[in-house]
Amino acid sequence: MNKRIVVVGAGAIGGYTGGHLAHNGFDVTLVDPWPEHVEAIRKDGLAIEGVSEAEFVRARPKTLHLTEVQQLAKERPIDIALISMKSYDTEWATLMIRQYLAPAAYVVSLQNCINEERIAGIVGWGKTVGAIAALLSAELYAPGMIRRTGAKNPPGHEVYRVGEVHGRITPRIEELGDMIRTVDSCKVTDNLWGERWSKLCVNGMHNGVSAASGLSGNDMRQDERIRRVIIKLGGEGVRIGQALGYRLEDIAGQDADKLARAAEDDRSALDEVESLMLALRNSQQRSEHQRPSMGQDMQKGRRTEIDFINGVIAERGREIGRAAPTHEKLIAAVKKVELGQAPPSPEHLYAIA
Repeated sequence: MNKRIVVVGAGAIGGYTGGHLAHNGFDVTLVDPWPEHVEAIRKDGLAIEGVSEAEFVRARPKTLHLTEVQQLAKERPIDIALISMKSYDTEWATLMIRQYLAPAAYVVSLQNCINEERIAGIVGWGKTVGAIAALLSAELYAPGMIRRTGAKNPPGHEVYRVGEVHGRITPRIEELGDMIRTVDSCKVTDNLWGERWSKLCVNGMHNGVSAASGLSGNDMRQDERIRRVIIKLGGEGVRIGQALGYRLEDIAGQDADKLARAAEDDRSALDEVESLMLALRNSQQRSEHQRPSMGQDMQKGRRTEIDFINGVIAERGREIGRAAPTHEKLIAAVKKVELGQAPPSPEHLYAIA
């Protein structure tokens, strides 16, 4: 409990995690580039909503504007820095916080995509740790207000995964796991890279689809043609991950190999995969508010992470001679919408199907 924790990026995931840690008694400081968000937390606390009213928490973490980070030089060094920025902001955020780290400190990538190498390039591999919000849907929908749109403590699936880049189970990763378990379920894994690629597949299936179509998570699964595109995206990602030698975990609750077979027109596998996708809406596991982060970014006019999600899958596929045509087409559709050349529409996905 005496570790000094700084979260760089107090958006949906960073704010949800850091806010709960602060509420649970940890020494947490949130750093964020949105001035109104920081000021709202200072004035009224960080309101964290859940699927049920019982989950509501009003946390009161310490906060810093980006322009105030320099004052950390006068304070106790940071023991754990969580980077929870968009992938394209990873390097500068890590470089900014590096100078305030304690000698035994480490930096955690609590992000979508695979950013450990970017962080290690700045602080070294020995100070780099991975954390995955594997099943945590959340949205920063107003300054000082975060809404979780997926169920807490879902049965049979840990919400967070934490791991060392070398795969060994160390005291510090056990400690980090214990901290995060005060927020929600957390698995300490010896398979960080397999977990990372599996989560990349999940994001590759849903984020760009929401961004291009304008649909929520539930609505896009209800559309049969879009659902088939989602399955194709998943199958291509799984096959590339397998070819790269990753030990894949489940993909959004789906068996990875079954998902790939469904994408390859195995009728039995397709029926099972679609049934599970449709069941999510009726299981109280997903709010109607739920919208993948890239869909949220598109609504807000922000830059998307398409190059760091589907782009990585397509790029790694090209490197080993495995095409990812559905990902390539989705990238083009998302960029068309992002650049204002067309409005979001399901038609972009119908053209891919």
